[in-house]
Amino acid sequence: MTQGSASALPMIIQGGMGIGVSNWILANAVASRGHMGVVSGTCIDSLFVRRLQDGDLGGHLRRAMESFPVPEVVDEVLDRYFRPHGLDEGEKYQLLPMWKQQVSAFREMVTVLSSYVEVWLAKEGHSGPIGMNLLTKIQMPNLSILYGSMLAEVDYVLMGAGIPKDIPGALDRFSQHKPATLRLDVSGPRGEEDDLIRFDPADHWPDGLPEALPRPRFLPIIASHSLARMLEKKANGRVDGFIIEAPSAGGHNAPPRGATEINERGEPIYGERDVVDLEAVKELGLPYWLAGGSGSPQGLLDALASGAAGIQVGTLFAYTDESGLDPALKAKVLEEVRAGTVAMKTDLRASPTGFPFKVVELEGTNALAPEYEARQRICDLGYLRTAYRREDGRVGYRCPAEPVDTFLKKGGTLEETKGRKCLCNALMADIGHAQARDDEEGAERALLTSGDELLRMQDFLAGRTSYSAADVLDHLLSGLEAGHDRAEAPTASRASSLLA
Repeated sequence: MTQGSASALPMIIQGGMGIGVSNWILANAVASRGHMGVVSGTCIDSLFVRRLQDGDLGGHLRRAMESFPVPEVVDEVLDRYFRPHGLDEGEKYQLLPMWKQQVSAFREMVTVLSSYVEVWLAKEGHSGPIGMNLLTKIQMPNLSILYGSMLAEVDYVLMGAGIPKDIPGALDRFSQHKPATLRLDVSGPRGEEDDLIRFDPADHWPDGLPEALPRPRFLPIIASHSLARMLEKKANGRVDGFIIEAPSAGGHNAPPRGATEINERGEPIYGERDVVDLEAVKELGLPYWLAGGSGSPQGLLDALASGAAGIQVGTLFAYTDESGLDPALKAKVLEEVRAGTVAMKTDLRASPTGFPFKVVELEGTNALAPEYEARQRICDLGYLRTAYRREDGRVGYRCPAEPVDTFLKKGGTLEETKGRKCLCNALMADIGHAQARDDEEGAERALLTSGDELLRMQDFLAGRTSYSAADVLDHLLSGLEAGHDRAEAPTASRASSLLA
């Protein structure tokens, strides 16, 4: 493999951790070493306007915006959201309108611009590969984010938390500046016509369409070989490989296959049925990377020995100097790791998506239920809202983490609201962009997610109070550099250990 080439398959993929943990600074640092840097597209538009309201420290956003090919959009965004001196203490961020099936042209273009800027900055100054990570579950912004990323010539698109079979076709069409659609999942009775999300590039080019764009490679994130087979056969365009994620990974996990059993802590129990059959994946003839529990020198060796192109690593990169996590939050977590007191839980109820969600049980955050219940429920970002059919036949939007009475009026059930947490606002707080609130706390509190690798980081942290992305890469590659470029294939017991 030729390091530093975006056309070669990367051995290490830096995980796409949202909101803003996998920022352009981290992705740039990883890709500068020839591996794949990944930026998170989750809530990227809201994060973008908050960075502008904080004064665009260093002027990086504005530097990237100078190259955006529709300058009228840049002028309007700066006029509405840029605050040269930042917000006053306690002042609230100005919010973007929440996403719906159809939004204004300006709302679409803010999102296009935000993903363009993030990818442009991630790609600046090197020739390494950059990926954009999105959640399939967050449907409504994804077409705009993809188009903006492609304008900045993103190299890869990675998508999990769902079945993204319509995305390859959208990438094909956007490469020619043609309109693309996604089917909107709407609960309740079907409408007379399909409910579609549509984005047409032609709506946003006042002087005619530009030349064709490079089509990025598409890597769905999967947790079963059957899903890999289905996507390879039924996706509406080319699938270029797979990231195979074990339930030890951070963020949202796939639920266990079959009936869900829970342990004494209320966590889902994963078993042999949840181990992906790598031989079945190999038969598809596409490259794959292992994620979740593979973030170590031995993990990389084992992955290569299994036939994988490499590994995806999230947790180790999440706490680097370059990641978007709030520095005080990083320091607090790493202190607990060194002390051996860090604790985590796979929470079945926290995420409004219904997917299991890994939470670091850190004091002072919204991880612990008694503390979170004191938070006034509010839904003002709305990325995890889902569509439902109203009695009048129109499409409405609801989230089980919004105010309970509001959710019930929209046809939701009380049971759906129990234990749900506002991830949109909490994850914004993780990266130092918490919304100000008129309550005792004064601002939204963080809620941190990490993979199980956090529980095994003591040895890596020996003698360190902080570390860089380069330190992580050197650590992961140390087995190869010692001359052990191959390893025995993972045993059944080791494969099962990834489910622990």
